[in-house]
Parts: sequence; C-alpha cells; structure tokens
Amino acid sequence: MTSPAHARPGTSDGAAAAGARAIRLHADDDVVIARAQLVAGTVLAEEGITVSGLVPPGHKVATRAVAAGEAVRRYGQIIGFASQPIRAGQHVHTHNLAMGDFARDYAYGAEARAPRPVAEPATFDGIVRADGRVATRNYIGILTSVNCSATVARAIADHFRRDIHPEALAPYPNVDGVVALTHGVGCAVDPQGEGLAVLQRTLGGYACHPNFASVLVIGLGCETNQIPALLATQGLAEGEHLRAFSIQDTGGTTRTIAHGIALIKAMLPAANRVRREPVPARHLVVGLQCGGSDGYSGISANPVLGAAVDLLVRHGGTAILSETPEIYGAEHLLTRRAVTPEIGRKLVDRIRWWEAYCARHGASMDNNPSAGNKAGGLTTVLEKSLGGIAKGGSSNLSEVYEYAQPVRTPGLVFMDTPGYDPISATGQVAGGANLICFTTGRGSAYGCAPSPSVKLATNTALWERQSDDMDLNCGAVLDGTATIAELGEQLFRLMLDTASGKRSRSELHGYGQNEFVPWQLSAIT
Repeated sequence: MTSPAHARPGTSDGAAAAGARAIRLHADDDVVIARAQLVAGTVLAEEGITVSGLVPPGHKVATRAVAAGEAVRRYGQIIGFASQPIRAGQHVHTHNLAMGDFARDYAYGAEARAPRPVAEPATFDGIVRADGRVATRNYIGILTSVNCSATVARAIADHFRRDIHPEALAPYPNVDGVVALTHGVGCAVDPQGEGLAVLQRTLGGYACHPNFASVLVIGLGCETNQIPALLATQGLAEGEHLRAFSIQDTGGTTRTIAHGIALIKAMLPAANRVRREPVPARHLVVGLQCGGSDGYSGISANPVLGAAVDLLVRHGGTAILSETPEIYGAEHLLTRRAVTPEIGRKLVDRIRWWEAYCARHGASMDNNPSAGNKAGGLTTVLEKSLGGIAKGGSSNLSEVYEYAQPVRTPGLVFMDTPGYDPISATGQVAGGANLICFTTGRGSAYGCAPSPSVKLATNTALWERQSDDMDLNCGAVLDGTATIAELGEQLFRLMLDTASGKRSRSELHGYGQNEFVPWQLSAIT
C-alpha cells in the first residue's frame, strides 16, 4: 500500500510539473487534480483525455470510465464509490461519488521501521522552567472552572492588554501577555461523568503547561466543577505560581477583579526574570492541525508538514496527529506503522468508539467534509482522511492518547479528538503541545494561546489573497518552484524559529483566547 505521505504530486522530487494542467498523485489513481479551472474541451495530453464540462481548481477529473458501484482511487487508495456511471474526462465530485464500506488491512506494525536519529540534534532558544520543562512562550494565564466566571476572568486580563493599557506590562518585556481562557461549561453535568473528567483534565493540562509562568483559576463558587476537586484530580496545589479563588468567596465581581489584578501584579516580576537559552529540539511538541482544507491540502501543505514532522522526529521531537473523524477510512495507514500491535489496536479502538458515538446520536462519520471542503474539491471523508494523514509524514506511530492526556512519548503520536479545529487543538495543548502547525486551503483565521500557531497555505492564490494570516506558502509545490522536501526543511526551520520567540501571524493579530474550546461530552441537565 502507498501512504499519502509518499504520494508525491507531479514529479519524483515532489514538485508539480510546471506545464501540466492536472496533477497525478499515484499510478493507480482513477482521477487527477485540476491545477486551475478546466473547461469543456480542454485536453489533458499527459492523461490522453478531454475534459467534459466545467472542473473547478482543486477538483477531480476521471481518467477512465468507472462503472456505477466501482471503487474510485486517489493516492492509490479508495476515496469512494461511483454512485452513477462516470466517463473519462468528467468532473468527479458529490454528484457521482459516494461513501461505501470496504475492508481495510490493519497489518499492525508491518511497515514500522527502525528510527534514524540525527547525529547532531537541532536546537531552539527555549525557556527552561525550574522543574526542567521547556517553554516556547511566557504567559500568565487565567482559567475558569465554569462559564459563570468568564466575564471576571476577561476583565482581569483586559487590564493587562498592551493595545489598551500599554503601561501595565511595559516594565515586563519578557512576559508575552496575560490571557483569559474561558469556556461555556462547568456546571449542570454529571459530577461523576466522562464530560467533567475530560474538562478537568483539559484545565489541568493548561494549568501546568510550561508556556504559563503562573496561573489563576477562578470560579463562581457553587458550580459542579468545584475548584478543590479540580485541583485534587489533577494533582495540583496552590502556591506561588498557582492561585485559585471564587467570586462568591471573594465578595462579588468588583472585588474579584481587583483581587485578580493584584495577584497578577505580584506574579509579574518573577515571570519577567526568564531568559531564553539553546535547548535540543526534543523539547518541541507540535500539534498538527488542518482546517478549511481543499483539494490541494493532501498534495502540498499536508505533505510538506509531514516532511517537517519526519525531520522533527529524527531530531528527537514529538508531533501530535489528531482529528479522529478525519483519519476515518485511512486509519490502516497508521496502524501499519505502529511500533507495537497494542498501539495499533488502541487507534482502532478509538475509531470504534467514534462509530458507536455517532450511532448513539443518529450521526454519520461521513458528515465530513464541510461545505467549504467540498467547494474546495474534497468529496468524501475517505478522501479528506487520506490527505489529512499526510501531516504525520512517514514516521512510526509511537503511542495513542485520549483527549487532553499528557503526551509523554516522543515521536509521532496520535491523540483522539474531534475534527473541529479549536476543540482538537485545545486537547493537543492540554497534552503539552508548545507549538501548533495548521494547514489550510480555503483560508483560516486561528490562534492558540499559550502556544503559537503557524499557518501553512496550500496554494499560492490563498497566499496572495490572505497572506496577512499565513506564515508559509506551500503552493510553491503546485507551482513547480519548490519540492516537498525543500519546503519541509524550510518549515522545520520555521518551527525552530517560532519556538525561539519569532511571532506567528496569528500572534501578531492577537488570536488565541477565544479559540480555547474544551470538548463537551456530558449531557447538560
């Protein structure tokens, strides 16, 4: 089987042929991908076919006749089944391609390879905490136990906003900011249920994240998610760098805001005393995300990120692949790379959990792709999954984690999360990600405090239209001006630079506080 991480567009070195009107990803594929809009009568000489009808950029063109019910392949893998006869040259999309079930050979560990570490690991300028943890940023955080304390938390953080009160942090140039990460839950849930346990695990992961020098935890006082229980379940205790209190105990809104501001003022001098120093790349933990994907995502930006991940893993670092519904139907390409059969089975167990979860709620795993994904050329969740897995490169799968669990194993790991980017990345950061790499083809505006988020454009048109939000143009692969390997190396260096303090576009825009979205599992009563 061919992994999408190995399915290189166009030429053998991973750059698209400059004169080609369409991109073939694998010799066995039944479709090619339009590089630009194709109209009826366009001849694809390299495929020996003539286009029938209009085919938008990033969409698929059939290279042979496909009978109704027959499998259609892209990346050398099944992406769906013809819902009606398809002629060579026709547009292949939702009107004639549908989901279907098929057997997948999990072959646990069959393609796992001996690791190839580098002789001299790369370094970045990190912040080493007193306990040895390494940070890429230096924030003070405000967390809430419940939605009811969100307004107070935001008011405290607003007092230290550089764009509103520049004088508040002027004496503390080494502090990246004060951020309030609020959410909409924390009460009216089963106190013994899975939903509250996941919320507490998420908040606990943020409370001890190395990118926070200190943290306040603020509650209302009467919520289900009681702060003492939250701290106890997460092995946390109040001290110099962690303070917790509630609005009801502190005496109401005004006094609570004043109390919070005073506590942060007391925390700032110690937070400011940090210095960056060279540390090995093994301290880099990167969450892998894709959002607003298009037909080019699995051809350019995702494989580029995969190439950078392979480099990161060779240098001893960690990459977290996630979004379980968006690997559905392609999970066998990961189980084959699992370092043990047990780890491969863990991944399949999470797939089965999602199948049961969707069945309970009358949903389908094929509710993906989104409307925007489909407009960009993606048709089924199988196609989206094959492109999404490319973010993980070709490294072994070294462990599988549940949502927001602490990530302790280096290498490429998988964390079970929904496909919705803010929820998924929130779990990754709770697990320890100190950097996010986010690919997008339709255009996405996203940040993830306290960890910086690097945005990768899949195509040059997006880069030119929305470069204000993008950090790297992977459209050069489609344009034939750079290879996947070349851009993967460039991205790896950008990861190290960002971890060393270079601000990403989303950080410059102030993204990150509103994108904190813990996964809500419990019924709200």
